[in-house]
Amino acid sequence: EKNLCLRAYNLVRSRYDLPPVRITLDKRVPFGAGLGGGSSDASMVIRALNEEFKLEMSVREMVEMAAALGSDTAFFIENRVQLCTGRGEIMQPIDLDLSGLWLVVIKPPFGVSTAEAYSGVRPALPARSLAERLADDRTTWQEQIVNGFEPHIFAAHPRLAELKQTLLDSGALYAAMSGSGSALFGLYERKPSVEFAEDIFVHIQQL
Repeated sequence: EKNLCLRAYNLVRSRYDLPPVRITLDKRVPFGAGLGGGSSDASMVIRALNEEFKLEMSVREMVEMAAALGSDTAFFIENRVQLCTGRGEIMQPIDLDLSGLWLVVIKPPFGVSTAEAYSGVRPALPARSLAERLADDRTTWQEQIVNGFEPHIFAAHPRLAELKQTLLDSGALYAAMSGSGSALFGLYERKPSVEFAEDIFVHIQQL
């Protein structure tokens, strides 16, 4: 019962009378990427069961269920920008409009394990909150908003640092590793023209 989709189903079934179901998972988010692929799968199962069987669960109840499955699972119950603290289950919606920007997500052919990521991170309390820094002009984000996983993960996987620099060199106004890696992303004001090696997963879309 390590499968998060099955665990999500069993959790909902422990509270509601559910029939057996068949779950078909169209996997589009790569594993080991720091993109919440498994966590979002579990959240979508909770949401789908609620809708399909008209369980009338509140958002709060679904969030509580999702939080029981993983640290960042609850984040994916609602489709909006939120600041997460604690284990990831304490969420605060923020007003951050990224519409019109272009997003580039890339992932090399290797992942970063959660154990590897957290073993070397050195948390530090910033002088200003993330919400305050996000409220500043976008041109300041690259200097002010830093992924704390990057220093030791980039030291262990230098190619990630090179890929981040490629994003910046191609005009990204902000680029960073996503979560604990190994995916990276860049935000652009215009549709980017950037090329990567054939072994790199690339997703480009306008927000």
